[in-house]
Amino acid sequence: WFRALALGVSFLKCLLIPAYYSTDFEVHRNWLAITHNLPLSQWYYEATSEWTLDYPPFFAWFEYVLSHIAKYFDPQMLVVENLNYTSRATIFFQRLSVIFTDTLFIYAVHECCKCINGKRTAKDILEKPTFILAVLLLWNFGLLIVDHIHFQYNGFLFGLMLLSVARLCQKRYLEGALLFAVLLHFKHIYVYVAPAYGVYLLRSYCFTANNADGSLKWRSFSFLHVTLLGLIVCLVSALSLGPFLVLGQLPQVISRLFPFKRGLCHAYWAPNFWALYNAMDKALTILGLKCNFLDGTKIPKASMTGGLVQEFQHTVLPSVTPLATLICTFLAILPSVFCLWFKPQGPRGFLQCLVLCALSSFMFGWHVHEKAILLAILPLSLLSIQRAKDAGIYLILATTGHFSLFPLLFTTPELPIKILLMLLFTVYSFSSLKSLFRREKPLLNWLETIYLIQLVPLEIFCEIIFPLTPWKRHFPFVPLLLTSVYCALGITYAWLKLYVSVLTERIPVRQKAE
Repeated sequence: WFRALALGVSFLKCLLIPAYYSTDFEVHRNWLAITHNLPLSQWYYEATSEWTLDYPPFFAWFEYVLSHIAKYFDPQMLVVENLNYTSRATIFFQRLSVIFTDTLFIYAVHECCKCINGKRTAKDILEKPTFILAVLLLWNFGLLIVDHIHFQYNGFLFGLMLLSVARLCQKRYLEGALLFAVLLHFKHIYVYVAPAYGVYLLRSYCFTANNADGSLKWRSFSFLHVTLLGLIVCLVSALSLGPFLVLGQLPQVISRLFPFKRGLCHAYWAPNFWALYNAMDKALTILGLKCNFLDGTKIPKASMTGGLVQEFQHTVLPSVTPLATLICTFLAILPSVFCLWFKPQGPRGFLQCLVLCALSSFMFGWHVHEKAILLAILPLSLLSIQRAKDAGIYLILATTGHFSLFPLLFTTPELPIKILLMLLFTVYSFSSLKSLFRREKPLLNWLETIYLIQLVPLEIFCEIIFPLTPWKRHFPFVPLLLTSVYCALGITYAWLKLYVSVLTERIPVRQKAE
């Protein structure tokens, strides 16, 4: 059945080849051209296109390898000056490259399914936890539309992450650490979940034993294990950054990876705390203008255009700096890391910390993209099939998080595709998890259910009603604003609910000892 699921979703990905693609398609075509034609010393300086190379070196080498296959499809796509080049062969190659590299993701899902505790048995294969998990991961709606319509290479990157999680669950700690170190040098956004990996490896691998009450046995500290982990990190970093260190270009690489001049929010607000903060600032601005507390001539124009610009200055509330977001993110992550250290629960505790790290960085990070919500949804899938409480949180987070991705696909032909795929995945998620935990209390309470149902009229208003109103000309940002703010409420609620669950959970002494 696993092969059938994998082949089925691969076939669906092939059907999506002619679909709409975003500017990310041109981004990766340009990176193919840069790495193919220019020497290493110019990769992070080339700026013919506005879509400059801003991923870590391993991803640049990945593009370099792909470029040597791409030349057999259409050599013109590898010309740096051919901006926005989109021949049929180019589209075909880039779409196929995403589908092909997804084989790593499929393998990682297979390994994760092996780690599932087999206590829950079911006669019907459709009710087996491993089958449900495979569907939730392989057929994940967000990953499908982001990679295979919008266009990105998240599949094999998430494959590396899930494979590292599986190896840690199997107590193959060095393999897990190596995979995650490699992942960080493919895409640096995963640094947000690095605290979960660091603390878990320190607690479970560097310290080799616990006391009977679950507390740490300090004498069990292993210098050998710490040395091995340090060697892995240093070797991977040397392979990735070493050449640029020798060339004296490390500051240039770092400046490309962390462009703080892009502003607090992405062009489309990610549904996080800053979306709520921005909306509050706008509401206070409108109220201040009506009550004559504010001078309309002194208000920055950008602050009244829905935030659809890179630089955003708040009018009433204090403007936010990169340092402020860093401090907020650190403080938000800290309790989950403390729980992982002081309340060890093995792989499940690690997964909870990983999800909370991902969610906390999504909530408070600088210039967060809406697609980053997948960093929390995918690992939460592994928890959702183990406990009813986590399943309820997953349904809230996955439904709102996936819905928040709808504005990425704004073209008319893709409207029925995204709605149908979202409906199919959501209905399956609810029905499968409900059947898995049918002997326990309902997964969602009435208030949570009402909140999720309201997504339907919101979508009808944004896609059908609003375009027919005169507001579209004067306030084109309203659908994005409503979607972002409404989904931010659900994601914030899921984050808080997961935190409360982790902080208030009591662990039996036997489990602590294990």
